Amino acid sequence: MTKLAANLSMLFTDAPFLDRFDRAANAGFDAVEFLFPYDHTIEEVKERLERNALSLTLINAPAGNWAGGERGFAARPGKSAEHEASVGLAVDYAAALGCPRIHVMSGITGDDHDRAACEAVWVENMRLAADRAGAANLAVSIEPLNNRDVPGYFLSHQDPTLELIQRLERRNVFLQFDVYHAQIMDGDIIRRIERLKGAYGHVQIAGVPDRHEPDSGELNYTEIFKAFDSVGFDAPLGCEYNPRAGTEDGLGWAAPYLPRGAGSK
Repeated sequence: MTKLAANLSMLFTDAPFLDRFDRAANAGFDAVEFLFPYDHTIEEVKERLERNALSLTLINAPAGNWAGGERGFAARPGKSAEHEASVGLAVDYAAALGCPRIHVMSGITGDDHDRAACEAVWVENMRLAADRAGAANLAVSIEPLNNRDVPGYFLSHQDPTLELIQRLERRNVFLQFDVYHAQIMDGDIIRRIERLKGAYGHVQIAGVPDRHEPDSGELNYTEIFKAFDSVGFDAPLGCEYNPRAGTEDGLGWAAPYLPRGAGSK
């Protein structure tokens, strides 16, 4: 049965970050994910999770100067020290917060990069990430991003990303299947869900093309949810979208999948 996790970096953003945990629980969610919790202590985040009986499904490793356009370090020559520090901090947070996986971003390499050199650096850095995470019994998620929203990102397509993951020879590294990015770059979503069964460890959803609620746009999410159910994927799907208006006002589509029901906190 379909389960959902609220992405607190994109939902309930009219509230301060720590207050979004309360809002998510009150809206009926029992799981959350978010990008970067590092402006807050582990203790602060843990208290909000426990207060609201929320599980945490995913965090991102620090990705550098986000406002300045950085999106991680793994494929960027000369950035291995920053990558190692980023992974170390993410592992500390995830392990303490009971989060099973971290998303390690690959970085902006541009269109004119030396692909072979970047791949070699990426493999070395992601093996380090996998080993550090594995020592804490954590998984690593690797996500291709569409090149319309994130021009120059190192990974944009599902199959080439999976090929690189296989080169790592690490059992705790998985594809992060973001349906929004995958539809823009590759399409054929239902068949892709079926074909890549077992390769992805985390899934995120949003409407296409505008990245609003998944009840709008070109995709039929009712059928997509059935496809994930049919292949036995039972982890919460991350709701990583920009609400058209207020978050709560746009959650009508999610009501059948929220076990607590709105206002249950």
